[in-house]
Amino acid sequence: MTDFRQTVQSSYDFKGPSIELGNALFEGQPFAELPIRIPLRMMNRHGLIAGSTGTGKTRTLQLMAEQLSRAGVPTFVADVKGDLAGLALAGVASPKVLERMNSVSRQFTPEAFPAEFFSLTGNNGTQIRATVSSFGPILLGKVLDLTDVQQSVLAMVFKYCDDRQMPLLDFADLRDVLNYLGNEGKGDLKDYGGMSAATVGVLIRKMVELEQQGAARFFGEPELDIHDLLRVDSSGKGIVNILSLSDVQDKPRLYSTFLMWLLGQFYYGMPEIGDPDKPRLVFFFDEAHLLFDDSSSALVEHIEQVARLIRSKGIGVFFITQTPKDVDEDVLAQLGNRIQHAVRAFTPTDAKNLRATTSTFPKSAFFDIEKSLTSLGIGEALVTVLNEKGVPTEVTQTQIMAPSSLMSSITPDDYSRFTQTALAQKYRNSVDRESAHEILQRKLAAAQSSAEAQAPTAPPPAPRSPGRQTKSIGERVIQQMANQATRTLVQQASRGLFGILKQAFK
Repeated sequence: MTDFRQTVQSSYDFKGPSIELGNALFEGQPFAELPIRIPLRMMNRHGLIAGSTGTGKTRTLQLMAEQLSRAGVPTFVADVKGDLAGLALAGVASPKVLERMNSVSRQFTPEAFPAEFFSLTGNNGTQIRATVSSFGPILLGKVLDLTDVQQSVLAMVFKYCDDRQMPLLDFADLRDVLNYLGNEGKGDLKDYGGMSAATVGVLIRKMVELEQQGAARFFGEPELDIHDLLRVDSSGKGIVNILSLSDVQDKPRLYSTFLMWLLGQFYYGMPEIGDPDKPRLVFFFDEAHLLFDDSSSALVEHIEQVARLIRSKGIGVFFITQTPKDVDEDVLAQLGNRIQHAVRAFTPTDAKNLRATTSTFPKSAFFDIEKSLTSLGIGEALVTVLNEKGVPTEVTQTQIMAPSSLMSSITPDDYSRFTQTALAQKYRNSVDRESAHEILQRKLAAAQSSAEAQAPTAPPPAPRSPGRQTKSIGERVIQQMANQATRTLVQQASRGLFGILKQAFK
């Protein structure tokens, strides 16, 4: 016991600011004098929060987001199930919450945190948009899972539009350009190499697949400015940016597409700052398996590259999932901070996942890792993090504290209230400025007018001889009556004239 106390105390004895998770737990007993923490300056070293359903990993995420906010660090939280929206409201001192806080020798103080809600569909948050141009041909090609040939054709299309100052803002722009270059505009590609009609068809079909996931609303303007995610409120608390994803759980391609774009924007758009005292922003991606299931190797490679290099921008990334096997191995290797909740092994597959999870932890002189993982209770976890020198700490069972904010979803009225902000107003209405679609329509209309003006004038048609006119029955009756009257008058006149002549010759 003495060795355990000394080892844990020295391992987690940090000098600077830190994120506190709870107290060390040994043989079922929590130790208030042994707080388990993560150095604030190590929060850009990325991390993993894992555990079976119902073991408390979402509440651990919530607890960490709260403490980062208090430290003046903004966060971006992907809320897949809708149960992280409660960060915006103060918690409730329920008996279970008070019991948990008493067990870790803490006092429960309800607290709400400044929050901004976003959405990929416009429901329960401010609509997030991005332009096709900001993706660029390389990232968009990875998202669409294109071959090398198709990727080169897409790059050629982007180059063509850049040379002619034709902005690609949404999928309508890109589709119109592809159709134009595959038909009327084939001649424009003589200096670019050309492309086949089959390739055009494949690209458009790939775009349709992504549109079926809801990408049509995502691509457009106004585009999200990443600096709007780096704000603090008037009291110095970091803004908790919550992405509502409950309505797109069945559309993982849209989620992963957005994630790739957002991380890319930070990676390419933010300057290098090395190792700051605290991160600029920390991402929390719940249900991380949605990012890797059915993803192309190129997309996973991009995630791994960004995760490895984005820390130098002062950005931290935490993945939350059920088992470390849900995360690609190359990405998992970049996650130095580990918080592992209980693993329930009821099937042979579960047992295999348990062994794989155990192998990702350092050896411990005090705990049987595999046994501990199956015996942890709700709100308990095995923790190992990076200390201030970047060295992994001792693996320690930890009793996790309860969050101060509401641990449940919020009502539609609450969503409506929290989306009446100046930032929400900035992005509320879509903008349809002149882009490739309008430029091509104008060009095609001008070409058609020019063709009509240059066409030879046709000779006037020869006058048609009046054909026999068909008269109605009434007209024919009247005509017959008129003819009969004319004949009668002629006969009477003839008889009168004959009588006069006869009288004269007598």
